[in-house]
Amino acid sequence: MTSNAKSLKIGVLGCGNVGAALVQLVAAQRAVVEQRTGLDLQVTRVAVRNISAPREVTLDDGVLTRDARDVVTDPDIDIVVEAIGGIEPARELILEALRHGKPVVTANKELLANVGAELYEAADQAGLDLLFEAAVAGGIPIMRALRESLHGEPVRRVLGIINGTTNFILTKMTDAVAEGGDADYSSALSEAQRLGFAERDPTADVEGFDAGAKAAIIATVAFGAKVVAGDVYHEGISNVTAAEIAIAHRLGYVVKLLAIIERDSSNGDISVRVHPAMVPINHPLASVRDSFNAVFVEGDFVDSLMFYGRGAGGAPTASAVFGDVVDAAIKLRSGTHGSLGALGQATIKPIDETSAEYLLGLDVADEPGVLHSVTGVFAAHGVSIRVAEQEGNGPDARLVFITHTAREADVQATVRELRGLEEVRNVGGLLRVVGD
Repeated sequence: MTSNAKSLKIGVLGCGNVGAALVQLVAAQRAVVEQRTGLDLQVTRVAVRNISAPREVTLDDGVLTRDARDVVTDPDIDIVVEAIGGIEPARELILEALRHGKPVVTANKELLANVGAELYEAADQAGLDLLFEAAVAGGIPIMRALRESLHGEPVRRVLGIINGTTNFILTKMTDAVAEGGDADYSSALSEAQRLGFAERDPTADVEGFDAGAKAAIIATVAFGAKVVAGDVYHEGISNVTAAEIAIAHRLGYVVKLLAIIERDSSNGDISVRVHPAMVPINHPLASVRDSFNAVFVEGDFVDSLMFYGRGAGGAPTASAVFGDVVDAAIKLRSGTHGSLGALGQATIKPIDETSAEYLLGLDVADEPGVLHSVTGVFAAHGVSIRVAEQEGNGPDARLVFITHTAREADVQATVRELRGLEEVRNVGGLLRVVGD
């Protein structure tokens, strides 16, 4: 440490994949950060549940403690990093740290997607930073871009592939179709679990809950409004079939699980949803493969931007956390802090009131008058057909439709009536078409 460097001590809550990687990164980059900022950053306290458990990082004697509250109230600790996850006790520990004058860095998407507004307000009242770059899309700096670089930009829409597990599964299914094989969801999920991309219980990922929490945080930051996880409509990928992926492939689309966050320019209503969608093959998001994440931002003046990179993993997440730690340290030294400002009360547009193009496949009887009956149902609900094709003949006949832009409620009403038609043996899944 140089004689004029300012020493700042970091307390870390949790020493799992992210916490351990952060400790290593702080030590590895200590000299570089000091040279560039004049700040000497050290991790001096780490709270864990089990001190004797094996871990990937070596810590000096006296650094580990079982008492997380002792870390956040320690007068020698300058900055707190929360890496334990969940809502409680993380929420109370963060509030306690702020009450004791310590800026906080967190990667806790579940916490922020449910009680973030309370924590942002507490940080503002304390005049301290609460930074959370790593809570969304791992090492991709989307939060800082929305909070700072795009703070004055009238953002219209954010499209995101923000769950690596589902993107890996859909990539494998798409590759299988392209190679003429069987795009089996179960096999792709098993491979994701074997490689460590999916948890033993993959529900949070494959049913859209993880992406939904991240979408709520993005909406809050992008639009300055209070949006929580419960406001997000979500569908997962467990019902996406090989046939749907094959149809999309043939028509020039790729199926992705997208988070879509947009604001209605006419009334300011916010729509936040997560669901499988067909993305045109020439759209930048279509080329995002395997476990990578990408976020596509559309604004009135900036036009379109895309942020791409590793969306998960201890090292990328720790990198984002460390970036926040350095930022918080610089602002703490200067007596300033970042702020989301006063968050407005969001009016959430229900999924029924959103609009998109839709892909729908029907197994039908191959006989005269069937197409007329089916298209009559679309017309009765004001849903215009852009593309209509027939695949196969006889008992294997299948009709495939892509609609023009239509209201969700009208399309769902169409689907319900089609299920009641005698000529329709089965109604396939409904895929929305976005990204044009």
